Amino acid sequence: MTLDDIATAAAEWQLTPLGALYEAGQTIVLLGPKEPGFWRFVTQSAAFTSAKADPLDSWSTKAITALATQTGSVAVFPFGGPPFHPFITWALRSGAAWQSPVGLLVHPDAGLLVSYRGALVFEGALALPPAGTRPCDTCAGQPCRTACPVTALDGQSYDVPKCKAHIDVSPTCQAACQVRMACPISQSYGRDPAQTAYHMKVFHSP
Repeated sequence: MTLDDIATAAAEWQLTPLGALYEAGQTIVLLGPKEPGFWRFVTQSAAFTSAKADPLDSWSTKAITALATQTGSVAVFPFGGPPFHPFITWALRSGAAWQSPVGLLVHPDAGLLVSYRGALVFEGALALPPAGTRPCDTCAGQPCRTACPVTALDGQSYDVPKCKAHIDVSPTCQAACQVRMACPISQSYGRDPAQTAYHMKVFHSP
């Protein structure tokens, strides 16, 4: 089993590897949306449309569990805890995600829109690519730093109550986080705006 094999199998579910790492004799492959086309694929699935709660998590559970069976691995998820798996730590250790100037994770393909739907855990060590280079280091102007209209993100802390209070009155921020969208990589990622609005709605819900 290679990362190319995993990517081919994951593509059938409109997913793709977004990083991988070694831990305790195992290889952990992080999975996220394969864009463009992820949201249309997911929202047409019965696992999404029939779910009474958390439809995206329900779909992710079905898809990645099936993918684990297909690839001889174990599926793990960033939801369903406690305890929770350390996806942020895994992402940073993978060499394919870094802390951005505003503190959010940034990925070389997904920018500040990076999200992980789950991971596959393989016994043994698969061949992994070398670590990448943090894109922020060559990003002209780093527009994410000044994109938040209420400065809820400053790179040192995240004022969540302030952010949510502004979302209450801002249709623009209800549609998308302006900080995430300011990233040039985010703008070329190809994610459906409906998915971004869905995530904002979930984030803002009580």
